[in-house]
Amino acid sequence: MTIEKTETINITSPLDIETVEKLHAGDRVLLSGVIYVARDAAHKRLVHALDQGEELPFDPKGQTLYYMGPSPAPPGRKIGSVGPTTSTRMDSYTPRLLAAGVRAMIGKGSRSAEVRESIKEYKAVYFVATGGAGALLHRTIKNVEPVAYEDLGAEAVLRLLVEDFPLIVANDIYGGDVFEQGRAEYRRGGN
Repeated sequence: MTIEKTETINITSPLDIETVEKLHAGDRVLLSGVIYVARDAAHKRLVHALDQGEELPFDPKGQTLYYMGPSPAPPGRKIGSVGPTTSTRMDSYTPRLLAAGVRAMIGKGSRSAEVRESIKEYKAVYFVATGGAGALLHRTIKNVEPVAYEDLGAEAVLRLLVEDFPLIVANDIYGGDVFEQGRAEYRRGGN
């Protein structure tokens, strides 16, 4: 029989290394603080800026990047649905951004071996958010502010202030991988 973790850990972004060291794959987290929305087109520009020796439009040190599916805000709301998008599209850019100081990422789905190794090397963490719950997750967003690349429309970089954004640690600095754990449990015939 498998014993599930039920304790929820409250953390605040930007994250420090000490916080990341306490997190393990499978932990449930409520994240508050500042996170930045950035998807593939924005990632390409961010990495290009780093490669050109330019400053990024925000200080990446300790920051959390959210791979959010674009959704325009309906009338009277700050933001639309804020569900996660598939993270693998950002995999080729992720090691460079982790090297620049990004400490956490939020998305859905598993990550490449290179990203998992970079997570360990740079002491970062990858969280997954519940796909399909974007309409509910918007309630955790307290403020939205455009930061850069507004010409990308719904894929522009945004600064979000969140409160109790529910996440699960998917990959930790110790090599823990919630997707591998799930597959192993399935092979054992766990419930």
